[in-house]
This record gives sequence, structure tokens and C-alpha cells, in this order.
Amino acid sequence: MNDCPCGHAEYSTCCGRWHSGEPAPTAEALMRSRYSAYVLGLETYLLDTWHRSTRPDSLGLTTQASKPTWLGLTVKRHENPTPDTAIVEFVARLRRGGGSAERMHETSRFAREDGRWFYVDGDVS
Repeated sequence: MNDCPCGHAEYSTCCGRWHSGEPAPTAEALMRSRYSAYVLGLETYLLDTWHRSTRPDSLGLTTQASKPTWLGLTVKRHENPTPDTAIVEFVARLRRGGGSAERMHETSRFAREDGRWFYVDGDVS
């Protein structure tokens, strides 16, 4: 068994499906797959699932001198204010270099267009 980086299930039945091109069925599934994509360095996937209105040209994942070590993910809540919008609050744990573990707490906004969910933006606290 190959555990998924998001901690939810086996990779092939979890984020691996979305990384292979199948549309994530919920914003939470997309958010989990995006976390896993950061862990695995899948920059193209991250850009492809970022809403075109806020998407950067590049994330520079392949050129980072010091990549973080991702330590885990906790989803705190998932809401759908409308059928085509969602909010997912999560905490990702990471370590940069030899430093102490850090927590990234984000409330992210998602939009669904043509049956696909996209990350729009988020507030980090």
C-alpha cells in the first residue's frame, strides 16, 4: 500500500486519480490533491487547477534551493455556500531546512466551472 501524502487513503485511490486527470468531485478533494501535488512537486497540476483569474505564471517549485518537507495535512472544514463555490479550511505542517516545524493555516476559496473545481485564493492566518 502506498499512502497518499494527504493522509486520506492509498495514493492510487485518492489524489493519484486527480493527478492523472480525473476531475476532483469536491473542493476538499481538490484541496487535498493540491497539497499532495506540493509534496510531490507537481507544478503543472497545481497551475492547471488554479483559477485563471488568480493563477501565477509559475510557482518555481523546480528551482527552489530549499524545498520544504511536508509533514501532514488536517482539513478543519469544507463548506459550499453555493453549488459552484466552496471554502476549505486546513492546516498543513511543514519544515524548512533544519528548522522547527511550522503550521500553515489557510482558508481557501474554490470555484467550479464546467464541472471542474479550481483553487481561487486563500487567506493564511
